[in-house]
Amino acid sequence: MKSLISQAMEIQFTTRIFKEGRTYVAHALEVDVSSCGGSKEKALKNLKEAVRLFLKEAENLGTLEQILEE
Repeated sequence: MKSLISQAMEIQFTTRIFKEGRTYVAHALEVDVSSCGGSKEKALKNLKEAVRLFLKEAENLGTLEQILEE
């Protein structure tokens, strides 16, 4: 069986980006995952990777379908 995450999959989520000191923080509201970077663009890029890893781990744990339903 092929991994769901390794297949082409597009998931849309709401992102909130804000600045804390000199660091930008990006937060994916629906999955409650955050990441940061020195610019808005870097914070968003890092967030996309963090969400990808979060979903991959959820798949490994068998909780991906539940997360996507929520």
